This record gives sequence, C-alpha cells and structure tokens, in this order.
Amino acid sequence: MIAFENKPEIGKGIYTTPDVAKILGISYDKANRWIKTYWDGKLSKDFQEHYSWKVDGSRAISFHTLIELFVMGQFSDAGVKPNDVIIAHKELSNAYNSRFPFALREVIDGMRMDPGRKKIFWEKDGAVANLNGSKQLNLHFIKLFLIKLDFDHSNMANKFWPMGKDHSIVIDPERKFGHPILNGRNIYPEIIHGHFKAGDSIQFISYIFEISEKEVKDAIKYCEAA
Repeated sequence: MIAFENKPEIGKGIYTTPDVAKILGISYDKANRWIKTYWDGKLSKDFQEHYSWKVDGSRAISFHTLIELFVMGQFSDAGVKPNDVIIAHKELSNAYNSRFPFALREVIDGMRMDPGRKKIFWEKDGAVANLNGSKQLNLHFIKLFLIKLDFDHSNMANKFWPMGKDHSIVIDPERKFGHPILNGRNIYPEIIHGHFKAGDSIQFISYIFEISEKEVKDAIKYCEAA
C-alpha cells in the first residue's frame, strides 16, 4: 500500500473538473465521474487518500492525475472498459511502486500487443497487466501517447501537449500553475482567442503579441475545440 498526502502544491498543477473537461475534450459529467468513481472511489482505497481535493466548490486534481485521465480517455475511446483500466492501474501501481503508473514512461514503453490484436498488456520484469478492448489496438496507437507527453529525468510525465507537439499549446505544471500556455511564453491561449473573437485579425494579433501567426492559430484552434 502506497500512502501519500494529496494537496495542492506549486509545481504540481491544479486542475478543477471543468479544467479537466476542457483540456481533455470530454464532457464535464465524464470528467467528474472518472475522478469521483474511479480515482477517488476505487483507486484511493489503496493509497489511504483521495486523488482530488476541493477548490471553490469543485474537485481539483494534480498534473499527474490529469495525465492518467488522459490515458483513461484513450483507452475508453478504444473500447477498453473502465473497470479493466482500474484493475490494470492497481497491478501497475504495485509493480512500479507508483500511485501514478500511467504517467510513467516505462509503462508506456512496456505496452505490447498479443497476436490477435484483441488485448493490450504491459510487461516488465515478468509483471504483466492486461486490458481487454472491444476494438483492435496497435502499437502505432499506443505510441501516440509519446506525441503528447514529455518526461523528466525520473521518467515521469512532466509536460502535456494537448494538441500534439507540432502545435504551440503546452501544459507545464511548473509554469502558470499548469494552465495551458503558448510554448516558450507565458501567454494564455484564451487571451489570444479573446482578441480574435473581438474582431482582431490573426496578422494584427501576431504583431501586437510578437508571436507567429501559427501560434495565434494554435491558440484559437485550442480554445474553439475546448
């Protein structure tokens, strides 16, 4: 059993349920259900502490829980049952001695497929956790995780690119409390989008903020998708 104290800390990100829904592109109800039913309801029993805490009447989570919910979403889209994901999470928590196994690069790198392409599993030093999906999965799908994640020296996810690394929007828990920003800058995409909605042209916004037109378009695209 891995005990831990879960509380908001600078550098670990603070994401309310509406934030989670917006960043991951899912409904508020789904984000709320995943946090309350699965992470707080089922996984927290193994750690003697909830994954979330209350902020202004809403639940909030850390960056690493956000990443785990991102992984949950990918499996959900592929037809993997939530309870199977939770079972695998528990096995991996023990195998890797981590309360955030889905945020570990070793776990992602350890993903494999069976010949029939009906199961996805992790293998590491003899420890195996299986997920049974209703749709076919392949290694290309799994490696898409790496397109949206960066990892630190301990191989824990430390940056999330919600639109992929070929776009400018990044989520870094050590900058602006983990709020989505333009990479290399401290500009919120909502600020850019606000100017665009007010009628400013992409060229004008690019000029006044001294950013590229692509960065402007990325900010607009992110906000409108959310």
